[in-house]
Amino acid sequence: MEKLKPKLFSVMKTYTKEQFVKDIVAGIIVAIVALPLSIALALASGVTPEQGIYTAIFAGFVISFLGGSRVQIAGPTAAFATIVAGIVATNGMSGLIVATILAGIILIIMGFCRFGSLIKFIPYTITTGFTTGIAVTIFVGQIKDFLGLTVVTEEPLIETVEKLEAVFEFLPTINWQAVIVGVVCMVILIGWPRIEKRIPPSLIAVLVSIAMVKGLHMNVNTIGDLYEISNKLPTPGLPDVSFDLVKRVLPDAFTIAILAAIESLLSCVVSDSMVNSKHRSNMELIAQGAGNITSALFGGIPATGAIARTAANVKNGGRTPIAGMVHSVTLLLVLVVLMPYATLIPMPTIAAILFMVAYNMSEWREFVHLLRTAPKSDITVLVLTFVLTVVFDLVVAIEFGMILAAMLFMKRMSDVTEVEGWTYVDPEDDPDNIGLKAVPKDTFVYEISGPMFFGAADKIMKISLKDTHKCIILRMRSVNAIDATAMHSLEQLQEKCAKKNITLILSHVNDQPRRIMEKAGFIEKIGSEFFCDHIDDALAKAESLSK
Repeated sequence: MEKLKPKLFSVMKTYTKEQFVKDIVAGIIVAIVALPLSIALALASGVTPEQGIYTAIFAGFVISFLGGSRVQIAGPTAAFATIVAGIVATNGMSGLIVATILAGIILIIMGFCRFGSLIKFIPYTITTGFTTGIAVTIFVGQIKDFLGLTVVTEEPLIETVEKLEAVFEFLPTINWQAVIVGVVCMVILIGWPRIEKRIPPSLIAVLVSIAMVKGLHMNVNTIGDLYEISNKLPTPGLPDVSFDLVKRVLPDAFTIAILAAIESLLSCVVSDSMVNSKHRSNMELIAQGAGNITSALFGGIPATGAIARTAANVKNGGRTPIAGMVHSVTLLLVLVVLMPYATLIPMPTIAAILFMVAYNMSEWREFVHLLRTAPKSDITVLVLTFVLTVVFDLVVAIEFGMILAAMLFMKRMSDVTEVEGWTYVDPEDDPDNIGLKAVPKDTFVYEISGPMFFGAADKIMKISLKDTHKCIILRMRSVNAIDATAMHSLEQLQEKCAKKNITLILSHVNDQPRRIMEKAGFIEKIGSEFFCDHIDDALAKAESLSK
């Protein structure tokens, strides 16, 4: 059973001075990356700029200290922006604080109940649908500032459709100077990484845009024109809590908890492959819960593991939780010393940064790929989750998506499951018994039994790949059906095999899985010659390759 022990306590046993220096450098660089992002995400969430910094400082430190990953960097992320903005607009900061604390408690309970492995039961189509939907809502929400529009409404705009309608209504108020600043920032954000990868493009965009607006006396709104920024450290505190408030924000708390769990564990999986490590999922959930509670008590917003910042940490030499803690301490110093200068940042710059965040998180290629290749039932879940996220909110999208996915899952089970009387035979009389087959050297055979759906798709990734392997044979005579999540896992397995120069061979692929594989281009990618009708043919193919 997985240990409930922070990774920090494990890695310190072999910690060195050399790694300490690398962690400090990585932590400082990640803090530079996180600074403009934290401010931008706070503004997108409908809170003040410094609250994004508070989140990265307090939640980031606690999650690194207690987390189950070696290199996870936590802070505000785009996934929470729309739901946080909705909570603040309807229930105020008190509602957000209560919802975040409740979400933290839920995450801690999930960790102690060993629910870390249950995240796999959320279908890939749902996570892709709401991720792409969130990206669209962030993009639409920033059009106003990018174009410098003057939007005047009686009530604050919360829904994405309302924001889009306001853009068209107030389009005549466009500020071309703001557009110029925004376009320059977009060019920098897209082009700078091709010139210099060590300095974050968002930092360059901020400095250039400030110089443009101040040096050319451009009539462009800055953060200081719209918000008051404080560089004072927050003091912990709780709002007045009532049963009615708890009841109102409880659905939002569950959504925050589920999102935090999904995004943080996904980030852990990605970072594991980067540093050849294995995270502790249940300890990570506990850390996420503690971090969110701490963030809320110190005036922050919901936090989770951030894939982009975690990748930046790894690329710059961070290999232990010390790097994440250094990142938080660095942001603390920036808050006290440099935060007043954040008032100079133009709003089109914030919009441009968030445009890039939305694009990077949108997974639009995967979305289109699923539309083209997934079964119709999976496409229905994907599109419904996406539309509900954009038109309504994540609470509605996840609820309806999970209900529909569960109903479709039960229908599939009834369609592919047959009840037959047993025919008792001696196992040795079964000519297809793998025990009677001669398996070539350095070839391993795995037999998959039963339909492959989102609840069991992760088992494919447990197939062990060693450098000594030459061939992996998947025997699929008992697999009657496969869905998009399992297909995605097979594609990941094929990519891992390709990296290790291991040949993947499939034996006895039934009609429905073969149609899905053909539609996804999987057969073409592997080669039709590696799809064998019988296990004997697969073994003969492996034998010929091992010579």
